Amino acid sequence: MRTAVLRSSIAVTGVLALVAGCKAQAVEGGRAAPPLTSQPSASDSSRLPTDASSRPPTDNASRSPSDDAEPTGSATPSPAAPKILFSPGDSSKDVRELQARLRQVAWLFNGPTGTYDDTTTDAVKGFQGKRGLPRTGRTDTVTWQRLLNMTHEPGKWELYQFGGQPPAKPDPRCMKGRVLCISKTSRTLAWMVDGKRLMTTEVRFGSEYTPTREGVFPVYFKSRHHVSTLYDSPMPYAMFFSGGQAVHYSEDFAAHGYAGASHGCVNVKDEEKIAKLFAQVRNGDKVVVYW
Repeated sequence: MRTAVLRSSIAVTGVLALVAGCKAQAVEGGRAAPPLTSQPSASDSSRLPTDASSRPPTDNASRSPSDDAEPTGSATPSPAAPKILFSPGDSSKDVRELQARLRQVAWLFNGPTGTYDDTTTDAVKGFQGKRGLPRTGRTDTVTWQRLLNMTHEPGKWELYQFGGQPPAKPDPRCMKGRVLCISKTSRTLAWMVDGKRLMTTEVRFGSEYTPTREGVFPVYFKSRHHVSTLYDSPMPYAMFFSGGQAVHYSEDFAAHGYAGASHGCVNVKDEEKIAKLFAQVRNGDKVVVYW
């Protein structure tokens, strides 16, 4: 009788120990532990159910694909794609800087224009391919950082050597009447009537040795097909305002941007705009040249 009681006590103690052991495995740091997804080792066989029908299958042919899947949340996430900063079709000062930097490393030879056009897209693709980056033609954070590391911050001349700089605030002398308002600081000409800006175009001026005069002048002579007698060079759409100095179209400016200079005249690079301007400006209209 005593022996039977002892055996019964031992059996109960074993069951309680087994139950206590299951509870300890199921909790980690106060949180429910994820379920086991792989077959336990032989040393853990005491934790398996004793019923053979409820044991995990050991035959690989009978295992489902989910049996070999990693626990939820344990897979290493793929790295995020770099953020796109500029794309074809964009137009901004940042795109102008991108183009200026691409010129520094000889991937772009036109502009900057500030517009992400096909030429810029091809230049970005070439730059990316040379450095083993995906040739997307779009400027992402990785491409931009590589370009920054290889170039210096472009100055105003590099950014606006082909024009595009916003016009300066009009000089007070430009606010009344019909005025060709010309800023040397922004290198722009604004056609203004009674303080309203009707047209803006990029211009360049004379060199250090042949500077464009500053001040207030009248347009005193217009010549559509003028040729300089002093330099034997064409001056189409010339509007003279101070001696031999005139506002006129410059084919050299259109081709080379601010890399050159005039002999004192105000050069305009946009032929379509100066043609319209020439048709509107009258003799006697005011010209204001200022910094």
